[in-house]
Amino acid sequence: MQTLAVDHPLVAHKLTTLRDVRTDSPTFRRLADELVTLLAYEATRDVRVAEATVQTPLVPAEGVQLASPKPLVVPILRAGLGMLDGMTRLLPTAEVGFLGMIRDEGTLQAQTYATRLPDDLSGRQCYVLDPMLATGGTLAAAIRLLFDRGADDVTAICLLAAPEGLKYLEQAFADISAPIRVVTAAIDSHLNEQGFIMPGLGDAGDRLYGVV
Repeated sequence: MQTLAVDHPLVAHKLTTLRDVRTDSPTFRRLADELVTLLAYEATRDVRVAEATVQTPLVPAEGVQLASPKPLVVPILRAGLGMLDGMTRLLPTAEVGFLGMIRDEGTLQAQTYATRLPDDLSGRQCYVLDPMLATGGTLAAAIRLLFDRGADDVTAICLLAAPEGLKYLEQAFADISAPIRVVTAAIDSHLNEQGFIMPGLGDAGDRLYGVV
């Protein structure tokens, strides 16, 4: 498994404002959207392309286009929805699936309550959107589901990650040879007793959409 914490001044600037408890939900949504686009730029460095020839106003030119099958973007509901526009802005032709998962706050284990994905993901590159990689249970369950359906390359894009979650993913997929990547704006210090990332930015879903 590969992990990339994107080192860029704009990433750090936007993340700092996201952390600030004074940042309201509209501003949080806008900055999260912008930050995801920056992370997506790094996350798609290995997106599959095919050679193509186009006609310019002057002469033919060689280039590349996204290969088929198209990439699949999978936000984990609900907080992952706040990352979708930022991702599809960079990959507008990607297909989008949805995965509803929730963490049991007692056991800290992930439970799936909704799926909207193709049954067959053979040969597909998948990009999972999950703002907070905390314990790693939710993201591991999502990645496992994608591999079980035939995906052969999975990249997770997270606003923040905890060392405990990264370690959990490495152990959970030690037997998988397919590429797995985690791209994040920062790797924070640790998890607290409630399983929240420290210093973190709070509950991403609540900060995106309010407490419901």
